Amino acid sequence: MAYGRASFHRFNENKRAVDDKYMGPLIKTIMTRCIQCTRCIRFATEVAGVSDLGATGRGEDMEITTYLEKAFASELSGNAVDLCPVGALTSKPYAFNARPWELRKTESIDVMDAQGASIRVDTRGGEVFRVLPRLNEEVNEEWISDKTRHACDGLRQQRVDRPYVRKGGKLVPVSWGEAFAAIAARAAATRPERMAALVGDLAAAEEVKALKDLMISLGVANLDCRQDGARLQGSLRNSWLFNTTIAGVEAADAVLLIGTNPRWEAPVLNARLRKTWLAGRVKFANVGEAYDLTYPVEQLGTKTDVLEAVASGSHPFAEVLRNAKRPMLILGPGALAREDGAAILRLAAQIASETGMIGPAEKPAQGGWNGFNVLHIAASRVAALDLGFLPGVGGRDTYGILDGATKGDIDFVYLLGADEIDTGALGKAFVVYQGTHGDAGAHRADVVLPGAAYTEKEGLYVNFEGRVQRARRAAFPPGEAKEDWAILRALSDVLGKRLPYDDREALRRAIVGDAPHFTDIGTLPNPPAANPDIWNAIGVQGDVNSELPLSSPVTDFYLTNPIGRASPTMAECSRIFVGGAQKMAAE
Repeated sequence: MAYGRASFHRFNENKRAVDDKYMGPLIKTIMTRCIQCTRCIRFATEVAGVSDLGATGRGEDMEITTYLEKAFASELSGNAVDLCPVGALTSKPYAFNARPWELRKTESIDVMDAQGASIRVDTRGGEVFRVLPRLNEEVNEEWISDKTRHACDGLRQQRVDRPYVRKGGKLVPVSWGEAFAAIAARAAATRPERMAALVGDLAAAEEVKALKDLMISLGVANLDCRQDGARLQGSLRNSWLFNTTIAGVEAADAVLLIGTNPRWEAPVLNARLRKTWLAGRVKFANVGEAYDLTYPVEQLGTKTDVLEAVASGSHPFAEVLRNAKRPMLILGPGALAREDGAAILRLAAQIASETGMIGPAEKPAQGGWNGFNVLHIAASRVAALDLGFLPGVGGRDTYGILDGATKGDIDFVYLLGADEIDTGALGKAFVVYQGTHGDAGAHRADVVLPGAAYTEKEGLYVNFEGRVQRARRAAFPPGEAKEDWAILRALSDVLGKRLPYDDREALRRAIVGDAPHFTDIGTLPNPPAANPDIWNAIGVQGDVNSELPLSSPVTDFYLTNPIGRASPTMAECSRIFVGGAQKMAAE
């Protein structure tokens, strides 16, 4: 007031306002906040490997946008929200649902795939509001997939929250005692050789161990944890692990992909493979259906005859592997979940042995390098294999169980969260489904037992590189649902085969008795054996189907498990990014 007119000033620029942009179902934009730091653009281009984000205009008119107002088409797009320093990009499903200080934060492990990313689960009351990544340089760095981050709304949809028994063709709510009595009556009337059990993709080690002990006490040999039918065999643990380790892929200089699509089977691992390619140290080749993996891959063919040529050394890429200092292969579920999967497994082990991928025998400079890798997509798979949830002497595998049920040779099937099988092949068998959602297994079941989701129980998981990890309870199961191992322990009393553990600690001691490495939480397994004779015994010698092309079994990244299929957010992502009529969970 002393030095000039209050109504006059020298700054005449207008306030800057920017229209909000459409970036898909996962990212909400408030672009007036944007400071054009271009972090999101650099993430999309460099880490995610998609050129969907860019800038238009110059100076004051510069705006961040997706080209032609399209959705940000990446399985890692949600990480851009974490990168934005001003909140111009925020989580669309979470926006305005809760305040951060209202949420209880629980450190846990992701089970949407088998990589075991470190996550933080934020809850209010009994509801999971969001999932965020935790820094873990050895496993997921600071990234998680969109399914890990946003499928959590499926945890409160279509939940099984009380026991059911099928009466008159319909599932009717009953008490726990009545459900157990129905199971006990049918089990008592069925011979052990006509009973079977299958483990699903999201089960923790505790319930796998409890179900195995219960089935063995009943004399049941028809057990399998490979509900996709993967032909993994043998007693050598490294034959079903990702031996190079997740962080170890950055040292590879030649990679052979076999029947896999890592972009959908393990998106965070795929980002690490891209990181290795950006460093200019690696050459990729693929045997199987071609996919856009966000980095250049030499397509060798789709049939198994290419593998035979590489194994015999007659294919040019065999020379590339032999000349590489640290070669590796990734054997995916598309190669193993076939009738000739065991023969393909043997071919892969032969390639690894003869091209110098395993051990220091041929190339001392490699030290303890092991380039033989199996990529799993089921979070429960490695722990179940470690615990030996496999057919006993004379027992049937998954294919055999389903075939037996179709033909009437199997009368009783126990499904522990197994929803990815052909339930129509169960025939007239009596089916017990223990799980969390009204999905395919519950739709077919004669008795439904409500279990706990991965955020609702303490559990041990083993990721595909063999690292034992602990998931922690962030909320409680809904209604009358219980932790899965406790259900099996209570059922064992009714069946007259009481399991010898009354609490979780006793159960974990029993797990360690079967697999001592379960005491090493968070650490990698011991270095793999380098004896070529051991590796040459992997798989089964036999003919492979040279007419059937190799391809990934994952046809929709967003709907691979009951939680994803129950999630409205994942359904919208599937509609936009995958398209077509989507299979939703059974009502």
